Amino acid sequence: MSTMPAKEVLERVYGESEKSGERFAHLSKCFAKNFGDAEVEFFTSPGRTEMIGNHTDHNGGKIVAASISLDTIGAAAPNGIGTIRILSEGYDMIELEIAGASFVEKRSGTKALIAGMIEAIVKSGFSIGGFDAYMTTEVIAAAGVSSSASFEMLFCTIVNSLFNDNKMQLSDCAKIGQYAENQFWMKSSGLMDQMACAAGGAILLDFAEDIKCEKIDASFDQLGYDMVIVNTGKGHGDLSEEYSAVPSEMFQVAEALGVKRLCESNLEEFLKNMNRIENELKNDRAIMRALHFYSENNRVEEAAKALEEGDSKAVLNLLAESGNSSWKWLQNCMSKSNEKDQKVALTLALTELYIKQIKDGCCRVHGGGFAGVILAVIPKELTSDYVSYISAYVGKENVYPMQIRQTGAVSLGN
Repeated sequence: MSTMPAKEVLERVYGESEKSGERFAHLSKCFAKNFGDAEVEFFTSPGRTEMIGNHTDHNGGKIVAASISLDTIGAAAPNGIGTIRILSEGYDMIELEIAGASFVEKRSGTKALIAGMIEAIVKSGFSIGGFDAYMTTEVIAAAGVSSSASFEMLFCTIVNSLFNDNKMQLSDCAKIGQYAENQFWMKSSGLMDQMACAAGGAILLDFAEDIKCEKIDASFDQLGYDMVIVNTGKGHGDLSEEYSAVPSEMFQVAEALGVKRLCESNLEEFLKNMNRIENELKNDRAIMRALHFYSENNRVEEAAKALEEGDSKAVLNLLAESGNSSWKWLQNCMSKSNEKDQKVALTLALTELYIKQIKDGCCRVHGGGFAGVILAVIPKELTSDYVSYISAYVGKENVYPMQIRQTGAVSLGN
């Protein structure tokens, strides 16, 4: 039988040990039922929230992000057969021979993602062997809190612990996840999702050179607020083209500026050349998205400072400004492929009415946008009231009050 995570470990990660202990006991039982008795190791990987820095990482921007209290958990053990077998609760078993990973069909769901990570791990010079894993998740799928990155970082943490003596760094794991999405899902994702899931707590990320990750000693709990993720009712899984157009158009502007990424130039230089670039590209939306990039980068620095200083008013103002820029300049609050479906914009409008009434808090589009979720920051004493209010429009099952989690993707011991 496997040794369950220690009570003090669970209390450190989850703030309690009863409910979380039941989850890992369930995990252990399900592993044994499907893979037989083995000495398993337990793992956890949180989802993430992006507080500010919307769609800037791919062009070398800055972001304040954080791990959240919703997570993916797994029980895993080496199997010695050169095959990875993963069973996620509610899904079919995935079996993949490590030697055949590079031949897996691209875009083929989770199997392709696993194959991409295997290829990236080997290319990065790390070790990987066959293992069995049973997983379950609380992270909302296709809703902007990075269920895929949470899975990727759980996979990397398992491989890191079982086969690499924990020599893989956070940035290694993030790049492995990104490689899998870019090369096997054909999705133009940056590194923010993976870093935020892996690191734990609030972090300031700078993607201008190699990834810089700086911890921020802050939480909304300390400021007297709760984060509330609201699923607006439609995922962004079928919007890859619109999602990918954001970095693509920013790269076009960067090229017109004579650089590879927007971070290698600045707002002043861009404004000097804007008329010329506009004439060259014939794409006003690309111009607007570049303006968003430069303005958003400045806000990120201010927000990180305000969080460190506990200046809740400044934090709320900056998050609201960022959300406004995402809506108007970046333009990721509705899909051009179905302009009548405006669930994100509608839920923001309803939340803005609530915030105007209570004269506190803020809201913004969350994650990739176009569909999916919004983030509301609500005074703790009014969280349950807001949950009731917005649930009347989206359903209570789509409303998730949460806090920043200080622990990233880790092994909980064996």
